[in-house]
Amino acid sequence: MILEKNVEIIPFTAELKEHIKILNSEWLNKYFKIEPKDEIVLSNPQTEIIDKGGFIFYAKNDGQIIGTYSLLKIDDFTFELSKMAVTKAAQGMGIAKTMLAHCLAFAKDKKIKNLILYSNRSLNTALHLYKKFGFIEVALECGVYERADVKMELVISAIN
Repeated sequence: MILEKNVEIIPFTAELKEHIKILNSEWLNKYFKIEPKDEIVLSNPQTEIIDKGGFIFYAKNDGQIIGTYSLLKIDDFTFELSKMAVTKAAQGMGIAKTMLAHCLAFAKDKKIKNLILYSNRSLNTALHLYKKFGFIEVALECGVYERADVKMELVISAIN
């Protein structure tokens, strides 16, 4: 069994680039489908996320990459929490909670003011976790992701 305390959050390196695609493809194929926008970002994480001012992190346990999340730069103060996925074998063990806690601490440290995310109402567990961390539902604009029917936002300065 994987325990939260044994999970290390590590930053993107070129050697780990395939893991964002592997983990997200597994997750997307389970719940939705891989959209053209996903394929571009997941196939080129360095160019599409890192080189555009974003960040990618991985959850590592016992030498294995078991989760990932990204922060896509929208502007100097706003980032999209995106491409969060946990491998099936590690789901339900608090890995997403650990990654989200890391995300918020990282955002505070980098003076990011707003985090947004897109999700789907069918993902009750994820939506509950986001709300627990202080995200609130805001108006959803059209055309971001086919699967998205909810947009959430967190104002970092509102976090204690």
